Amino acid sequence: MRQIWAATCLTTFLLVGLASAADQAQKEEATKGKAEVLEEKASAEGSKTLPTPAEIITKPQAQSVDPTGEEPLDDAITCLARTIYWEANRKDNAEMEAIANVVMNRLGHKGFPNTICGVVKQGHEQGACQFSWWCDGRPDDAREEEPYSHAKEIARKALNRQLKDRSDGALYFHHRKVTPNWSNEYIRTVEVGEHIFYKPAGGKAK
Repeated sequence: MRQIWAATCLTTFLLVGLASAADQAQKEEATKGKAEVLEEKASAEGSKTLPTPAEIITKPQAQSVDPTGEEPLDDAITCLARTIYWEANRKDNAEMEAIANVVMNRLGHKGFPNTICGVVKQGHEQGACQFSWWCDGRPDDAREEEPYSHAKEIARKALNRQLKDRSDGALYFHHRKVTPNWSNEYIRTVEVGEHIFYKPAGGKAK
């Protein structure tokens, strides 16, 4: 009798686990679909159309994407959140938001791709990545749960157009401890945390 009871409990446990995993996967895919719609809207140059209430990504929905920080970088939320996570000081909210601003400002801008993952990975083929974390040869997984969760929350707000542009329209940035040659070619906008931000004169990207 005990064996039958144990087997029944185990079967029930496994079925519940499978149902939960399927629900998680379904929620994640639905959220990625919403992000793709918002990404497309944001990439339309000059578009000021705000998301409808039904299009808004909620906090639980955003957190359902890439829950372990180890998934492939092939959707808008993951690509944006990983960039925020790796490029910014994870203890500085303003800096994290400013990095997100740069990615969103580039999206659809002349000279840049029209998808977030495209923006993040740009230059990889030529060995000159726009974002250093993407081709520094190190693992790209997000290892710290809390900072990565916060990065996904900022990514969610960026896609929902709920973030103030702390970069003041910037398309470029660098750490304040370095002075790249290209910094003389652009207009300095602001300094946020450990980074200095720039935009091109006339709005033209190189």
